[in-house]
Amino acid sequence: MITKLVTQARISEISTVATNILVAYKKTTWENDPSIVTIFTELETESDELTIAINRGKSESVLADLDSECDYYSRALNYVVEGATFHPDNTVKVAGTKLYEVFDKYGLEMIQESYAVENALIISLLEDLAKPELKDYITAISGCSEIIVKLKQAQINFENALVDWKEEKAQKKNLQSATEIKRTVHSIINKKVIPYLSAMQQVNPTVYGKLAQTINQVIIDMNSDIKQRNKKPEPENATK
Repeated sequence: MITKLVTQARISEISTVATNILVAYKKTTWENDPSIVTIFTELETESDELTIAINRGKSESVLADLDSECDYYSRALNYVVEGATFHPDNTVKVAGTKLYEVFDKYGLEMIQESYAVENALIISLLEDLAKPELKDYITAISGCSEIIVKLKQAQINFENALVDWKEEKAQKKNLQSATEIKRTVHSIINKKVIPYLSAMQQVNPTVYGKLAQTINQVIIDMNSDIKQRNKKPEPENATK
């Protein structure tokens, strides 16, 4: 008999088991057994959906990282320009004063705004800084031009991720969650894949034995990992 996957398996763990099972299945051609093809086709379909659902959850994390990058270069630009207003060289000081007037219209407070508002403000700031009359001032301050280039790239990356995130957020209302799909994949493995292969390896071990053994080992290994994860440390004064 093939060991069943424990119910405590997490979303990522079930996804890993399903992927490994499918890899083992695809090493052999099964067109002579329509039943196993049907079961594993269903497993693959749901496994793919689970992967997509897992990735949807990562988009917001990616967006947050890119927002932090925009914040970093916004701060850097503020510090460089503001610092230039105190520079002993009058040319640099004048450049700093002119550019700080531009930046100060937006202020560092913009990085505390919502994603959409912050993005709009950074775009507007970059448009102001791109005006021809400011070119010489930007050149006069060491590092200023490079920071503006990096802020612009960070803003583009952020805006692309923001669009993706909004699209996924809108679609989520009509999509199953990773948790819901996880239950389906878990059920297919325990209630369809395992019973079928457990029976068929008894009937024809030559054809089904290797796949059954491989899947059994995949599940045993994962169950062991889950057991170790859930294992609570014993109290220091526990009797051995």
